[in-house]
Order: sequence, then C-alpha cells, then structure tokens
Amino acid sequence: MQDYVAPIEDYRFLLGEVLGFDAEMQELGKDVDADLAGAVLEEAGKFCAGTLHPINRSMDEEGAHLVNGEVKTPAGFADAYREFAAGGWTSLSADPEYGGQGLPFILQLWLDEMLSASNLSFGLVPGLSRGASEAIAAHASDALKQTYLPKLVNGEWTGAMALTESGAGTDLALLKTKATPKGDGSYAVTGQKIFISTGDHDFGGNVIHLVLARLPDAPEGVKGISLFLVPKFLVNEDGSLGARNGMSVGSLEEKMGIHAQPTCVMNYDDATGWLVGEPNRGLMAMFTMMNAERLMVGIQGLGIAGASYIQAVGYAKDRLQGRSADGARGPVAIIEHADVRRMLLNVRGFVEAARALAGWVALQMERSHHHAEPGERAKADALVALLTPVVKAGFTDFGFESAVQAQQVFGGHGYIREWGMEQYVRDARIAQIYEGTNGVQAMDLVGRKFSLAGGAVVDGFFDLVAAELAEAGKSESASLIAERTTAALALLREVTTSLRGADTDTLGAAAVDTCRMFALVSFGWMWAKMAAAASAGDTPFHAAKTEVARYFATRMLPQVEGLASQIKAGPEPMLAMGVEAF
Repeated sequence: MQDYVAPIEDYRFLLGEVLGFDAEMQELGKDVDADLAGAVLEEAGKFCAGTLHPINRSMDEEGAHLVNGEVKTPAGFADAYREFAAGGWTSLSADPEYGGQGLPFILQLWLDEMLSASNLSFGLVPGLSRGASEAIAAHASDALKQTYLPKLVNGEWTGAMALTESGAGTDLALLKTKATPKGDGSYAVTGQKIFISTGDHDFGGNVIHLVLARLPDAPEGVKGISLFLVPKFLVNEDGSLGARNGMSVGSLEEKMGIHAQPTCVMNYDDATGWLVGEPNRGLMAMFTMMNAERLMVGIQGLGIAGASYIQAVGYAKDRLQGRSADGARGPVAIIEHADVRRMLLNVRGFVEAARALAGWVALQMERSHHHAEPGERAKADALVALLTPVVKAGFTDFGFESAVQAQQVFGGHGYIREWGMEQYVRDARIAQIYEGTNGVQAMDLVGRKFSLAGGAVVDGFFDLVAAELAEAGKSESASLIAERTTAALALLREVTTSLRGADTDTLGAAAVDTCRMFALVSFGWMWAKMAAAASAGDTPFHAAKTEVARYFATRMLPQVEGLASQIKAGPEPMLAMGVEAF
C-alpha cells in the first residue's frame, strides 16, 4: 500500500493562485495569509500521514467492540485522538472566546479532507464535536456555553448527535423520545436512539449528546421537537466530572464500513439534560449542527476519492501487464493503457475540482460570519445554504464512484483486503446515506434551495459563475473548459427554470439528476478558474492542471446533456407502472 501524501501543493495553488485567499482575508480583517495557511495545512498533513494512515487498516480489521457495556475502540485510536487534541487540531477554527484559534474555515474543511483520506473513522470524532459546539454556541444558554464549550473546543470532551430512532429517520416527526421537566431547570430524557456515531468511546473525558425529544405538552409533528444537551457524566460546579448520567450503550451497530467508529444504540433512562434553544424549536437548533455535518460528510467523499487516487496511481505505475499500444514493448506499466488512464482521470477530474469548490464554499462561510457588511454576510450565507446539498450529495456520489474506479485499476487485487481498496469502497458508501440520504439532499436542493429569496439566490449564483467563466475564457488554456461549461450552465438554468412551481412528482423525478448537473457545472467552473490560473505558471504541475481541465471538458462534462434529457422526460416513465407490477 502506498503512503498517504497530503495534497499540500494543490492547497497552496488554490490559496495563492485560484481563490484569492489573501485578498479575502484582508477584506475580512483577518491576519492570515496563504503562506501561513499552507504551513498549517502542511503540519496537519504530517499528522495524518504519520499517525492516522498507518493505523487505518488495523483499526478497520479490529473494529470497535462493546465489553460489559463499555465501548472499546481499536488499538491506537484513543492515543491518536489524544495526540490530535494535544496538537491543538480540535480548536483550529473554533471561537477564541472558548479557547479556539479562530483560523479560517477553509483550513478546517481541508483538514477534514485529510482526516477522511487517512482515517475516516477517526475523522468523525472531531467533526461531530465541532458540530455540537456550533449548535451549543448558537442556541444554548450562557451557562451551558461556559460549562461545555471550552472542553469541547480543546478536545478534552467530545460531541455526538442523537436524532434517529428505529421508527423515525428522515421523518423526525415520528420520534418518541420524551423529556420531562424535573423542576430545577433540567429535564429527564427517556428513549432510545440508533446510528449514533461516537455515542461513546474509551478516550476519557465526557461525551456530550445533543438529543431531540418531546416535552409533555408538545404539539404533534416536527413543531413539537425540542433539543437537549445530555452529557455522559454530570458536571460539578468546579467543572470536574461527577456521577454517570442515566444513559448507556445498548449495542454497537454491525456495519459495512467505518468499522473502527463506535456507532451506538443509545438508551436514555431518565438521563439528566438541559434545554438548548427554545421549547418545541429544537429542529431549528439541531439544523445548525446538521448543516455543519452535511458539509463535513461531503468532504468525506472527497477525502476517500483522493486517497483512492493516490493508491491507484501508485499501483498503475508499478503493475506490469500487457503490451504497449503499438505492440513493440511489453509488459508495460498499466498506466500506459488508455482505459486505466480513463479511470484515473475520472477520479482526478472530480477530486481537484471538488477540492477547489470546497475551498470556495469555505470562504463564503467565512464571509457569512466575519464580513463587515450585513448584506454581504447574508449573501454569503445564502450561497452556502444553496451549495450545501450539492457538496453533500454531489461529493459523496462522485466520491463513491471514484473509490470504485480506483479499485477497478487494481483488478482482482482491488477486491482482496491486502491492498486496502475494498475498505475505501466500504467506507465511502456510508457518506451517501447518513446526514440525510443523497436523494433527500437532492430534493432539498430543488424543492427548497432553488426557491430561496424567490429564486434570486440560485439566479445570482448562476450569474456569478457565468461572469467568472467569461473572464477565465480569456485565457487560451482555459477557453475550452470555459466555453463547454458556459453551455452546460445554460442547460442547468433551463432545467432550474422548468422546475419552479413544479409538483412533488416532477421534483422527485428530477432531483437527483439536477443535483448531479449542478455539481458537474460547478466543477467545470472550478476547472476553468484553475486552468486560467495555471496559464501563468510553467511547471509540470501547472501543465497537468491544463490537461486535466481539457479531459474534464471533453470526457466528464458532457454528462450534463444526458442528465438534461432525462429530466425533460418528466415523472411519467417512473410512475406509469402500477405498484403490483414491481
């Protein structure tokens, strides 16, 4: 198996030549430049390559276990987490008020990529803690913030999100967990939750659960859901850990992938919790965490794809099989074969564009929090909302496909455990499912996000992309990808317009295809920006960017035309057959 190599050169290229990082930071009043950002990412890459990647396979093989009701993580997991926290990585982008470093979120998102690439099961732990911190910071009382945020930020404690029940997954209106006032400002939380990632572990410290439950007088449906902070250990007035709370791990889920991640069935038996946000408005508060997690899950798809590419390229250069196309030489490295190059370039065409788009979205997040002008903050926030389902669904769909194609490069060796490729395929699969299945994300895009501000948000985004494509197209090296993406954007505009005011069946039939179209056009936009930037360089790195952009324009972007045709067919071909015929 190849060593993990963090994409530091690519990060530096995006920061310094594509995304205008220095100018963005100056506009936001942040004392961070591309050199500093690159240095931070380089150190993060060393940790991922040196500590996390070497134990990824052994952790997968050993898996998490439940012993006498206590979670036991695989060898190396707890030590790696403590090293990660001690290095300050849990506090990278967190609010300095609670001990965070306050560094730009783009560094956090790309750190998430490296964590996912080197050890996905591990990366879930700090990601969930960060999401819990954001929800608490946005909605909890000052007392809860002061008690819980500093230790969540420094990594001493970790977070978990408890939404799903056996009868309530996507439809949270059906959840049955109850919360009863205890008369002292706290609540007794009773119920069972399933699929709870990092619900418990053996790292030490506390585990802070954010639990959705119903108050006794709550109305039916989602309007009657409240959010509660429920810690594994109660916290004494001096901040030390007190008695074990009334919560336990009933079992661990037996999963296809992410074996090292303790995915728990959690039982809450009159567990003491505290209300976060307003009564019966818990779903709104939880969405703060859910939206953060959806971006993180999208990045997981990117990370797995990037790691798969590293392995596949290394193998393709070493593996001798067959003769050269002219028959003169043989055996040759399989990277000389056209079909192998097709698979590798499909993966690379996605990975590098998605990495750039993730960086762009992260900068919008930064603007939404720190720009001096309220109008600019609102505009950036709307763009993040629009792109969130595209990142979650688009990145994870392409991420899984990339893992499968990288596995295919290995042939039979990809199917056996020895080479590690089957783990990437298994691990990548969950990202299409959790934090809202990709079908649900696609429906969110066409049913809700296209309607933001009466359609002004998506139209504004398309206008922005069109303008930047026109500018990029002035560069000869970017003219082809800019021209082809402009044509694809026109098709996407047409589809988007046709779906406005459409009925549920029409939206449902079109949603997944539209989301994929949106992702492909966004990737084309990024490739145009990268190809234009690369024209100013004369290194092999810059030349490769131009060539991959050309490949994307001619071999990947044309998918948009087929998707548009499928969407125009409408729902009738899906719905014509009676249920009994299935």
